Amino acid sequence: MRILTQPTTKQELIESSTNFIDENTIKGAVDIKRELLAVDSPMHYDCEQLLLENGSTQSDIWGINLYLDEDDIDDLVEFDSMINIRPAQGNRSRSVENPETQTKIKTVVAKWLK
Repeated sequence: MRILTQPTTKQELIESSTNFIDENTIKGAVDIKRELLAVDSPMHYDCEQLLLENGSTQSDIWGINLYLDEDDIDDLVEFDSMINIRPAQGNRSRSVENPETQTKIKTVVAKWLK
């Protein structure tokens, strides 16, 4: 589990990750304000905690799954995580319901994964 500190390829991430959901899928969390991506944990919560320990604010963190064998950003990022359930922010499901937040998440992922 780590916060990416430099852009990486999907193949490098496949080769270095150890906590796969399936063959080429890993969990991650994105801080949309600080534009950080934490990856490779057994649970989204673990990535969330890593970001919080490094100065992120919980309201800015969203859980995702990364399908590393996909090329299109819409197929690469899945917005499905228990940490996304936050009624106080208007998000009542495991998905990220706000299209603007989805766009921000994809922008951060695209910044780190080449």
